[in-house]
Formats: sequence, C-alpha cells, structure tokens
Amino acid sequence: MATYSAPELWNWLSANLTGIGALLAAIFAVLGVLSALEAILKTRTAQGAVAWAIVLVGFPPVFVPLYWIFGRRKFRGYALAKRNNHLQIDEVADDLLTGFPEFGTETSSNDPRLIALEQLTTLPFCTHNDCQLLINGAPAFNEILTRIEAAKDYVLLEFYIIRDDKIGRELAELLIKKAQQGLRIFFVYDEIGCLKLPNQYLQNLRNNGVNIRPFNTTKGLGNRLQLNFRNHRKIVVCDGDYAFIGGMNIGDEYRDMHPVLTPWRDTGISISGPAVQSVQMAFAEDWFWASESLPKLNWQVTTASGNLNTLVLATGPADNTDSCALYFLNMIHQARQRLWIVSPYFVPDAPVIYALQLAAMRGVDVRIMLPAKPDKLMIQLSSYTAIKETLSRGVQFYYYQDGFLHQKVMLVDDDISVVGTANMDNRSFRLNFELCVINHSVDFASKMENMLNDDFQKCKQLLPREVARWSLKRRILSRCAYLFAPLQ
Repeated sequence: MATYSAPELWNWLSANLTGIGALLAAIFAVLGVLSALEAILKTRTAQGAVAWAIVLVGFPPVFVPLYWIFGRRKFRGYALAKRNNHLQIDEVADDLLTGFPEFGTETSSNDPRLIALEQLTTLPFCTHNDCQLLINGAPAFNEILTRIEAAKDYVLLEFYIIRDDKIGRELAELLIKKAQQGLRIFFVYDEIGCLKLPNQYLQNLRNNGVNIRPFNTTKGLGNRLQLNFRNHRKIVVCDGDYAFIGGMNIGDEYRDMHPVLTPWRDTGISISGPAVQSVQMAFAEDWFWASESLPKLNWQVTTASGNLNTLVLATGPADNTDSCALYFLNMIHQARQRLWIVSPYFVPDAPVIYALQLAAMRGVDVRIMLPAKPDKLMIQLSSYTAIKETLSRGVQFYYYQDGFLHQKVMLVDDDISVVGTANMDNRSFRLNFELCVINHSVDFASKMENMLNDDFQKCKQLLPREVARWSLKRRILSRCAYLFAPLQ
C-alpha cells in the first residue's frame, strides 16, 4: 500500500480542493432537498414546514445538521418505556381509575367545556381537593421547603432549571439533611435547562443519599440528536398526599434577585387530595424514562378538606397528539364570556390565532398579559406578528410593567382556572413536557380573578393606534422571526 508524507498529502488536497468542495456541495444539496421533502411531510406545522424547507434548500451545509437535531416531530421511546413489564405503570393507572369514581365529579361530563380535557390525560376530574395559589417565589419556596421538612417517607422533585445559588443551596442542604434522616428523595432535572449547573452540586447530592438524575432526553441509540425536546415541568410531591406545580424553577431570580428583571412575577399552586396522584403519575413516568426503575410510592388516594373539582393535565411530545396545543385550543373555543391568559411568551401558531380571533369576535372578553421586560428578545420580536393579527379582531393585550412576568395561568369564564408550566408558544405546544392544574370552581376562579386584577393594575394596555405606528422595519423583522419560531 502506498504511503504519503504530510507535504505530499497536503499538495494532493490542495490540488483537488475544488473538486472536493464541489462534491460536498452536491452531497449537501441532495441532503437538503431530501430533508426539505421530509420536513414538508412530517413537520408539526405548515409554518414550520415552510421555514425548514426554505433554509434546507437555501443553506444546506448549515441547516441539514440543525434539522437532524431540531426537526424531529416526536419524542421517541417514552411511550414504549411506560409499557415496560417491569414498570407496570398501566396497572397503577388502572387501579387508580378503578378507585377514582368514588371521588369523581359529574360536572365534567355535563359541561362541554371540560369533556375534551379528560380525553387528553390519564386520570379524570376528581373532587375533594384543596388548592392554594402561591403568588411569587418567596411564598412558593417557603411552602416547598416547609413541606419537604415535614415529609415522612419520600419526596419527588422535578425542575427544568436548578441554580447553584442561595435558594439552590438551601434546597440542597435540606434534601441532604432529610436523606440522612432516612427520607427517600428522587429528583429529576432537565440537562439543557441545567446546563450551567456545576457537576459538584449534583455530586454533593448524590454522595449524601439524594437520588438525582437527568431526564435523559438523548437516551437510546436513535435519540442521540434528540436535543430539541425539554422537560419543562416543575413538580414537588411529598408522601403521595401533597403536590406543588408552578412556573418557578430553583433560582434566586424567583426571589427578586435578578440584576435586570427584578421583581419577578410568578404563580404556583399547592394541591392536596386525590389530584395529587395525577401529579405523582406524571412524575413516575418521567422517573422511569430517566432511570428505568420505579420507586415504591404511596398510591393510596386520600381526600382533602376542600371540595375543588380538579384535573391535572400532563402533556408532551411523546403523546399521540399535540395534546398541549389541543388543550389551549379547547379552552379558547369553549370560552363563553371571559378568557384571560397570562404567559411570558406569546408565539401561537395559525390555529390558535384563528381561535383567539373567533373568541373575540363572538364577544368574549379576551385579554392576554405579557411582560414589558422580555428575557428573550427574539421571542418578543416573534410575538408582534400574532399580536397584530389578533388585536385587530378585538383581542386585548396588556404589558406588565413591574418587573418580569413569568407566570403561566388562565381564567375562563367565572369558574375555570389554570395554573401550570405551559407557555403560549410552539415549544410548549409540541416540544416540551408540561403540566397544568385545571380547577372547575367559582370560588377558586374568584381568587384567580382577584390576583389577576391586581396584576392588570400594573399593566399598560397596548392600543391599536400604537400598533398602527409600528415601523416597516419592525414589521418585517417580526414576520421573519415569527416564520422561524417553530425552529426555536
């Protein structure tokens, strides 16, 4: 076999560089066209298909690799893991469903606004629940730490972001203390959300008895490039009879310590009663995907002193349908008098835009509250297109002025309220694992209304004449940003 010295090899490459470049360009051109065809057939939305097709054909060397990473439509393997014989989660769910009629409520079957929601989740609406709004980070963290301190058997935690800051270290110290007392602790975190979390933080927890694991988005031979999906849930469960869900991650910014965006407005919700088992079920499925094991948990359904009718809706890219998008569409279409939505990110797709337009046109009081101070400028720029298209039909927009707005809540009519983790954007609709708590209660909705009225007092309404003065440059940049929103 002939061998070549380094200078000879360099000379050969230099002489053939043009031909090699042409060959690579041809290969990427073919891959770009093939990937564009696949995008047209399989991408989640027409908007996304157009965006991918343009960049794949126009700039294949850059966007073909990105498409292979970010263009996947569904999260693979998760549903199969749930059916694993060693887990037997289906049996747990069947047992819970058998017992749930005792705590069931007829209102969901009699109210067309609620019927479809039960088809999107495992466990139905149940009554005998008690829920409390946790307004802003300090009260929420105090509640979480107090509940963990009082736990007797186990604690389940799941967060998108964990920071090695003051609250992060407070939580770690408490978890280590409880683990040394014999408490079982199971902790899931998202690798992308916790990309800046030092390994030393994680190792300290592991060394002291806390079972903490990444969600393992890329687990499996076929999932190595599965980087665009996120586990965006925020969950705490104690002993199977208490749960927390909300917008708060573990970070000092949620306690008004961000250098720019303080104060930080967010909302969580505490739950006791049968609905806790629905939260625990969502965690158990995530834990099994992350660890391929299921801890022994308390699946005994217990009642609370309250009488709330509650549904816990877990959505994600492993579902057979775009369940989070369907949830938003259902809530918008079913609203009769009022639809108040609060989200830090507003980049809806065409069906949601049409639904908002129709709701306003049929006389529903549609209000959407957004942050005046964005944490992601590209997302804010993307939102202008959807705002322009819906404001003209009567949808009202309010910009929160007092710091950064991060809560994800919804109020429908006078009796349906939602607190959760889902934003009003494509990522939550189709790419993130999310969790929402839906309460059907006039009393609880009244508490939500009071909370939101206080927030509206700190808002400035966007008027149509202001939008009419937007510059051509702003409109063009917004349209381009919105076109590529499905890639974000």
